[in-house]
Amino acid sequence: MYRVELITHKGQKRIAVAFEKNQELINRFKKLYGAKWSATLKTWHLPDTEEYRQKFKLPAERQLSTKAQRQTEKFVQWLRSKRYSESTIKTYTEAIRIFLKFFSEKPLNEIGNDDITVFNNEYILKNKLSASYQNQMVNAVKLFFQTVQNRKLKIEQIHRPKKPKTLPNVLSKEEIKSILEAHANLKHRTMLSLIYACGLRRSELLNLKPAHIDSKRGVLLIQQAKGKKDRITPISEKIIAILRDYYRAYKPQIWLFEGQFKGERYSEKSLENVLKQALKKANITKPVSLHWLRHSYATHLLENGTDLRYIQELLGHASIKTTEIYTHVSTKSLQNIKSPFDDL
Repeated sequence: MYRVELITHKGQKRIAVAFEKNQELINRFKKLYGAKWSATLKTWHLPDTEEYRQKFKLPAERQLSTKAQRQTEKFVQWLRSKRYSESTIKTYTEAIRIFLKFFSEKPLNEIGNDDITVFNNEYILKNKLSASYQNQMVNAVKLFFQTVQNRKLKIEQIHRPKKPKTLPNVLSKEEIKSILEAHANLKHRTMLSLIYACGLRRSELLNLKPAHIDSKRGVLLIQQAKGKKDRITPISEKIIAILRDYYRAYKPQIWLFEGQFKGERYSEKSLENVLKQALKKANITKPVSLHWLRHSYATHLLENGTDLRYIQELLGHASIKTTEIYTHVSTKSLQNIKSPFDDL
């Protein structure tokens, strides 16, 4: 009737359940907490919990030893004392837990470089995890052993895959316009417009407060963005006018964009749904994410003749090399190149 297996999806273990065209079972499954459909994996899946493992008769998950648990907690304390972001702490801690559970039968002081190679092959490659996840895992393991175990692994001997060089996804100005005008809801329209107008990351938009808008100077203050850096970006009269209408209508108290309750920050999931609805209304079938708006902002600036150094500052990139990738997707110069095919 159905098939169950353990999978790893986006670095997290999940319980995948495949049904043989039984709609009644699917409807019952959808009511389970955390049940989701993955278009990428083409299967239904659940969080990997002990309760679900028992329900679907799967083997119990390996547990960390008391010593490994203590060392993991010590690692978290070290990361916090060094003021790593909560996102990085969560990512590194989860990576270490997965790694130590994989070697639960082996003493910590006996784990070495060869074991990381085994882990890369038997866990990362076997589960078809990305190269970036593999590098992230190596970074976490390296830092853990250096800080908690007080010993350095020979990183140059560890297999680090080259990150694939992919180009940023860019929308045309016509597509951007149709997305931004798709919503009748003023809040939804304002959020998407501000992301594109200032090239914001999702978290940067949601962390904005009304005081961060300086309409007299025509700038937007972005505080403690990626890399814990502040920056300012110009904000046009056109978007300021939209923000004034929004402010009069919604009167936000703490955050510029608040959820259903006053003082509650708008959620990331809700913002993603706002974009999904806009894409549907605009009849755009591309797999557009919020970051595409930021990529489009940078590319359109470049095509308008803005100096690359200014774009680097506006985006908050630490290195100009990160910004240079937009030169590969800008079509302004390419359009002036004549193909030899045209002379045939």
